[in-house]
Amino acid sequence: MTETALTPVTFTPGRWGSPESSMHLSDSVRGALGFLGITEPAPTPVPLDAVELPVCRLEGAALDALRATVGPEHVATDHDARLARLRGFSTPDLLRLRAGDGADAPDAVVAPATHDEVLAVLAACRANGLALSPFAGGTSVTGGLAPDRGRPTVSLDLRRMTGLLALDPVSQTATLAAGTRLPEAERLLAAEGFEIGHFPQSYEGATVGGCAVTRSAGQSSAGYGRFDDMVVALTVVTPIGTATVGTAPKSAAGPDLRQLFLGSEGAFGVVTSVTVRVHPVPAVRRFTGWHFPDFATGAAAMRALAQANIRPTVLRLSDEAETGLNLANPSSAGASAVTGGCLMVVGVEGDELDVDCRERYLTARLAELGGTDLGTAPGEAWRAGRFRGPYLRDPLLDAGALVETLETVTWWSNLERLKGSVTAAVTDALGAQGTPAVVMCHISHVYPTGASLYFTVIAKALDDPLGQWMRAKQAANAAIRAAGASITHHHAVGTDHRATYLEEIGDVQLTALRAVKAALDPENVCNPGILLP
Repeated sequence: MTETALTPVTFTPGRWGSPESSMHLSDSVRGALGFLGITEPAPTPVPLDAVELPVCRLEGAALDALRATVGPEHVATDHDARLARLRGFSTPDLLRLRAGDGADAPDAVVAPATHDEVLAVLAACRANGLALSPFAGGTSVTGGLAPDRGRPTVSLDLRRMTGLLALDPVSQTATLAAGTRLPEAERLLAAEGFEIGHFPQSYEGATVGGCAVTRSAGQSSAGYGRFDDMVVALTVVTPIGTATVGTAPKSAAGPDLRQLFLGSEGAFGVVTSVTVRVHPVPAVRRFTGWHFPDFATGAAAMRALAQANIRPTVLRLSDEAETGLNLANPSSAGASAVTGGCLMVVGVEGDELDVDCRERYLTARLAELGGTDLGTAPGEAWRAGRFRGPYLRDPLLDAGALVETLETVTWWSNLERLKGSVTAAVTDALGAQGTPAVVMCHISHVYPTGASLYFTVIAKALDDPLGQWMRAKQAANAAIRAAGASITHHHAVGTDHRATYLEEIGDVQLTALRAVKAALDPENVCNPGILLP
């Protein structure tokens, strides 16, 4: 079988982000790792070109059918193209790749350029008994890019489908092709005087379509909402045809079918375009730091702001551990102003009058609630380095650390209990394996009724770091469920959260979702095993 090469992905497999932006651990960080017994580097990862992939199961009529849909030059079965679409960027994903495990690689990569080509590819997959897994930014951290490989699998790479398709400046909505990366989306909109304002930590790699199907939450969610709050319309290719949902801002015409596809993770079809709410590019952006004596006081202040409905654009609180280790802010500029306690970052965006008004209120209210104003240095330092955090994971893994994140969401009245339960579960699970851990936490997504907790865990990696982490992750999942919280706020379900998610939603909801899957995708072509068993 002749192999066809395809343009490689922008990010290097197994390493986060742009190689030009890689980070190195400082002497002080290496010293801190020593307190956890992390003194020896991890084994050298298997070179990418030595990672063995399963033999491609696609040939003959099936491969010819795919080539007929998009052209032979946009179908690839070579090692590098398949490896680049292997899994996502969770620590388990990276650990498997570092160990040379390529078992989940797709059999082929197909890159359509239009909605009609996506329709044709899905039809070809359905006719030839193939599975299809949408791929765009590749930033999944919950196994969302590792569908059941029981049959030949096509990775549908959407990154030829980019661009600003329409802008309604009067209604302030924009339609973007699903494969458009967030930086490109913001660049195109800025040229017209608008922005989305969606800035997840995966901003450099995430795409518009990926954010929609995972219910992504960005760092400005306090002001602009989660990505699913911004979506007003979607176009989706399903195996039985095209679904176009969203004809007005709100409607009483039956259930809101946008919600059927938001968060569906490619299990019901492929999103090809997304219409989102946009706003004028803010004239003023001001970020400040606040010190709180402890996490409980800071969390209570966040709740007061959320329930007063006068909120900043960004509202983020690091607990004592995260503040102390300065992992909330990769830049050292923010740490010098904080001694003990917790750091809160507050950002306000808008026109001059709006920002001044909200800042005056926030300054007075946060001081009343126990905060100390640290000025702009910590806030601006955090803003300057806010996308640098993921770049720390690779050098930490290289140094012999096990580092991973997890998140959840609950009601305000349950927040303290949840934080304590998850922290104890992870600490105990790792400690039982002889590896003391540091478990850090922050709040960065708040609502009048509750908030999300985001945990970062660091411990010494054992000989089987994957098994080591999975035991800790299972303990965390159990603690989250026992506390009555949701298994995920914005990382999505994928395969890693699937079992706990099914417990969370219950039998009635599961029956409804399975019925939807059977109606839209009767041959189970789309992302089999993702979200639903």
